[in-house]
Parts: sequence; structure tokens; C-alpha cells
Amino acid sequence: MSSELLAPLDLAFWHLESAGHPMHLGALALFDSPPGGADAAGVIDLLASRAAAIPRLRMRVRDVLLPVGGAAWSTAKDFDVRRHVREVGLTGDDFTAEVTAAAGELMERPLERGLPPWEMYLLRGARDDRFAVLVKLHHALADGMRAVAIGAGIFDEIADVRRTGARRARPLPPRSWLAGPRSFADFAQGRIEELGRAVGVGASVVRASRLDPRGLPALTAAPSGTRRLGTAVLPLDDVQQVRRAMGGTANDVLLAVVAGALRRWMHGRGERLPAAGPRALVPVSRRRPGSPPGAGNKLSAYLLQLPVAEPDPWLRLASVRKAMDHNKAAGPARGAGAVALLADQLPPLAHRFGAPLAGGAARMLFDVLVTSVPLPRSALSLGGCPLREIYPMAPLARGQSLAVAMSTYGRQVHIGLVADGKALPDLDRLADAAREELDELLALVGGQGANEDASR
Repeated sequence: MSSELLAPLDLAFWHLESAGHPMHLGALALFDSPPGGADAAGVIDLLASRAAAIPRLRMRVRDVLLPVGGAAWSTAKDFDVRRHVREVGLTGDDFTAEVTAAAGELMERPLERGLPPWEMYLLRGARDDRFAVLVKLHHALADGMRAVAIGAGIFDEIADVRRTGARRARPLPPRSWLAGPRSFADFAQGRIEELGRAVGVGASVVRASRLDPRGLPALTAAPSGTRRLGTAVLPLDDVQQVRRAMGGTANDVLLAVVAGALRRWMHGRGERLPAAGPRALVPVSRRRPGSPPGAGNKLSAYLLQLPVAEPDPWLRLASVRKAMDHNKAAGPARGAGAVALLADQLPPLAHRFGAPLAGGAARMLFDVLVTSVPLPRSALSLGGCPLREIYPMAPLARGQSLAVAMSTYGRQVHIGLVADGKALPDLDRLADAAREELDELLALVGGQGANEDASR
């Protein structure tokens, strides 16, 4: 894999970036130290050696002559893993709070574009042997599923499989812009069908766009370029208990928890609760279950009106479930939320010059990103140190002040909140509100069970 054209959506993410709006994904992983403590130098060496063994992390972006405006992934001949893996020493007494603050500052910094676009940081506490690892990957390099496949290579379990020579999926061949003679008719027919779908999606986007996108003041404040991180942990068993009582999916419950948390947080701020908002963009992977991760982003999305004005938590959950059922019935290739699919229909030159304009228009379509990132179900470790918590982090679109990402690991749902630091200085309160919302849903489930028992 020495050279590979960036897929259209990857190219869009590459050009959407600005100094105040870095387009990298992230994950903050917290580890327990083994007996006797962790050796910081050993952990850094381990991270460096394992990252260097991942071929995708040696790739950088370079411009190409054809197609005009395009770019390609190519292997960095002067690749030095030590330019990407660094250590940050912490000095305070509250390890978790200081790790979160430090990670927020590191997430502010755009990746150096002349290098392979990723970084890893070892965050080491001063008072004990606990440590954390922050991973940053440019969105052009990976979507959520691909990022997990890449980042998982640092863990003992995945590295051991790679070292024993387990069969790997073959890399995809470079994207071709020309069809072979025998497949030209099928190619042309496919492009016509894709164009028809794009026209439908484009019409949906126009209909869904708001000419007066005021949204919520805190979520659409003028960007400051600063970043603040918040985290919350929800017991998966509690989420599943609510799901069993209400039906739907665990993701429906989590989306309702986000809606309820926003309501509580806005109440605490004294903000008006809009009847029609806010709108969440909920990414959906277009990768087939069980298929290899492959290169490039393969994303669509649903649009979801979060019912923050509804005072009843049970009705909020019912509203979310109904809306998501409607989205799923239409499918991820239809509707305004499928705006990412339009990227596949645009030439590279359009992405180069049009991406900044498109990024500025994002607030006309949605107010907050809410995404779920799947993780391996097995227990993970680094150098024998068990992974205790892992928080995914999504990039902020231009015009948005909050992104919510969720992952399940070790029977816990870990929620990573990325916010503009000046627009949401009280992000910790929003994290607390998520736990309070799930507790109230659980109480309602218990009350429902008691009522059923009394009626028998």
C-alpha cells in the first residue's frame, strides 16, 4: 500500500479542517497499573513499537496532479514514530480531573499536516502509578470503526495476534476513476442510480436546512478554538433494564439520556427550552457487519430532533424511539442526515474549494453530534496494565459547541463529551445530568414493575 487516492468523503474531511476546527477523532484510555507500578519509559517504548508496526500509521497525505484537486495517501519515507508518541507528566493530586484537562488542551491542537496525521500521548500521574493514553487520528484517516481497528493495535491482545502472523484482510486496491471495458455499462448504470439518490438526498438537505439557524445559544456560540472534555460512565445493565421495559434498542435509551441530560443542563443554566430542538446528527456506518474495516470513511447519518421540551422522561424515550424507527425504515441512504453521501458525487476540486463553505453551513442542519463507537468486547490491556475506562471523542463541526461520543466496554457505557471551552465551561454539569437522567428512567422502570405487581 504505497499510494492510494483519498476517497471523496476523506478528502472532504481533510479540507474541512481549519486552525480553530481540527478534524481529528480521539480516545482517552485510562489504565490500572500492575503490582509494583508501571514503568513510564517502558510504556512509551511499547506504544512506539506497536504504533510503528501498524502500516496505516505510516501514511501521509500528498497532493496529486490527477484528478485535479485530489490527494493521495502515500508511505512517509522519513517516518519517525517518536515524532508522534510523546509523554506528558501531570503534577496534581486529582489524576482523573488533571488527565481530562490535559487531554482537552491536547485535543485543541491540529495535527501537523505534513506528517502522518496522528498522535499518541502518555499522560502519567505524579502521585501514583496510574496512567492514561490519548490517541488522536485525523478523520480523513479513519471513521469510528476504522479508528478502532487502527487504535486497537496498541493493546496486548491485538498485538499478540498480529505478532503470531494471524491472517489479515488484504488492503483494498487504489480507488480507480475508470471502469474496465466489460464493466462500463454496469458502472454507468450504477453512477446514474447514485446520482438519482444524491439528488433525493440533496433535496432532503435543502428541505431540512434552517434559514434562521439560531438553535440553542450554548450549542451554537461563536467558536473560540478552545476544547474542554467531560466524561460520564453509565452501567450497561441499567441501560438494558430500561430497554427491556420500553423496547427499542440500547442506543435509543442512550439518545434519550442525552436529550434528558441536555434538558436538565439547560434548566440549570436558566435557558429557554425550544419546542423544536435541538437537532442531533447521528452517524451510521455503511460498512457491512463482519466485513473488514477497509480504508476510507464509509458513513451516513440520521437526523434526530431531541425532545428536550418534553418534561416526562418516559415520553422523551418514546419520542426518540419513534423517530429512530422512522429513520431506520427510510434507511441510511435517504433523508437529510445522509448528507455525507453527497461527498461521493462531488469532484475533488469541489471538496478543495467548497469544504470550508460546507463546514460553515453545518449549523443550518444540526446542533450537536451524537455518535456511538463500537469497541472489542474482550478485556484489553497495555503492557499487562488492564484497561479500566475508555472515552471516545468526536470532532466539533464549525458552528457547533458540543459533540457526544459513546462506547461500551467492561459492562459500562463510557461517554466522551467534547465542547468549546468558552461556550460550555460547565461541561461537568452536563456529564452529571446524564447519570441523573438514567437514574430517573430506572426509577420509572421500578415503579412500573411495582404497579404491575399491585394490579395482579
